[in-house]
Amino acid sequence: MTFSFEYPEFFLLIILFVICCKFCKAKFESLYFPQLNLISKKEIFKNRILIYLRWITIISLLTALASPYKTEKLEEKPKNGLNIALLIDTSESMKMIGFNQTNLRLNRFQVVKNVVNDFIQKRTNDNLGLVVFGEYSFIASPLTFDKKILSEVLNNLHIGIAGKTTAIYDAIGQTVALLKNEENSTNIAILITDGINTAGTLNRDEVIQLAKNRKIKFYTIGIGRMGEINPFDLQDIAEQTGGKFFLAKNGAELQAIYQEIDRLEKREIKSIEHEIKDYLYFYPLLISLLSLTLFAIKIF
Repeated sequence: MTFSFEYPEFFLLIILFVICCKFCKAKFESLYFPQLNLISKKEIFKNRILIYLRWITIISLLTALASPYKTEKLEEKPKNGLNIALLIDTSESMKMIGFNQTNLRLNRFQVVKNVVNDFIQKRTNDNLGLVVFGEYSFIASPLTFDKKILSEVLNNLHIGIAGKTTAIYDAIGQTVALLKNEENSTNIAILITDGINTAGTLNRDEVIQLAKNRKIKFYTIGIGRMGEINPFDLQDIAEQTGGKFFLAKNGAELQAIYQEIDRLEKREIKSIEHEIKDYLYFYPLLISLLSLTLFAIKIF
């Protein structure tokens, strides 16, 4: 925070007042007071107070005319990040344990929620939404900048919330619906599953084409053991939309995959600096008016 004057040249008028005070003194007729010695001290004190009030009035008024202000610089990071849809498999097979090597009792879904939640907190400038799929698919959270609310929604999800089987293509269709109003933005989707498409009503090629038309880049992640997922299907979805396919055999690999996606989809956000001026002329103006009022009272 800095302090300055917008029109400091007004302070030069003090020179004019000093000259006028010295050479433009008022002249009065002299009167003889026999008791002058009794009132001289009182009059001298009164005149001194008037001089102080006069100069306080003048200096305060010039300070107000000079327009004092303080400035404060604020740095703003504009929210012009990415739109990211997070697609999470909640089918029955996500109950499988042993996916996390440091805690074998955690099931796949618990590990996924922890990793995804960590990813959410890192994307501070991005607009994130959540799509859940099992036997059917639904949008659990629309796009939002509020990471706290999104994390709460994620933490309240559970296995089987969308049914026992896996509707991958319906989830892609829901993602297109989630991002349908974001055509002029950069849209990406991260799909994670431990199975193959065994449910749903939407056609595979049609939803992929819709995603391509909307320019939605899909990163697909297969987790679990080979044979449980169809890596060729997930890789094709990613390649057709300009994304990338990953395979995670355990929680550590899954964490590394999300970190890589985080690096791949970083956007440089340039901060904007604002300078806020707070004008303070009211305070010296108020002092000037008060001292002028006291000056007038003392005269009369």
